[in-house]
Amino acid sequence: MKRRARSEMIEETRGKLIEAARRAFGDVGYAETSMDTFTASAGLTRGALYHHFGDKKGLLLAVAEAIDAEMDQRLAAITDNDADLWQGFLHRCHAYLEMALEQEVQRIVLRDAPSVLGAIYTQASQRQCLTSLSAILTRLMADKTIKRGDPEMLARLINGALVDAALWIGEADVPKHRLDTATASVNLLLSGLKSNG
Repeated sequence: MKRRARSEMIEETRGKLIEAARRAFGDVGYAETSMDTFTASAGLTRGALYHHFGDKKGLLLAVAEAIDAEMDQRLAAITDNDADLWQGFLHRCHAYLEMALEQEVQRIVLRDAPSVLGAIYTQASQRQCLTSLSAILTRLMADKTIKRGDPEMLARLINGALVDAALWIGEADVPKHRLDTATASVNLLLSGLKSNG
């Protein structure tokens, strides 16, 4: 029987911990998650958690980064698969708001990670999104679909509005109603970017 490489075993252990924590954080939230319960569900010990992530906060960061990366991939695919860049941009903004209906996005990305990990996490998680939005806005300006402006500043304003709307959606008793309201409002806001020419 072939022996597995140490790096392969390390990645497998990290993956198990992240997956178990992701389920636990998504189901009951960070504060209510017992480290012993989710490490046992992964067939591992609390010592493995400390070894790989330092502490529960370090594991929350790894889980949030994994979800952020998946969200970025989903959003990029929406923009890339639409033949019309403007429509792809609108669909991307709508999809971000729709993600606020997903329990693990609400609990982990929108609530727990920012409150537990603070500004360092928030700024890092926004960096990729701001880069993507800025690139899309630059292209839309180049083909004269939208008015000229500072794409980085516009990306920050749009991202801020989307994040705030997602938080508003996620905290509602009837989030679908808020999603409809937020989507219509985002369409109104973004229509102001359109070029007259």
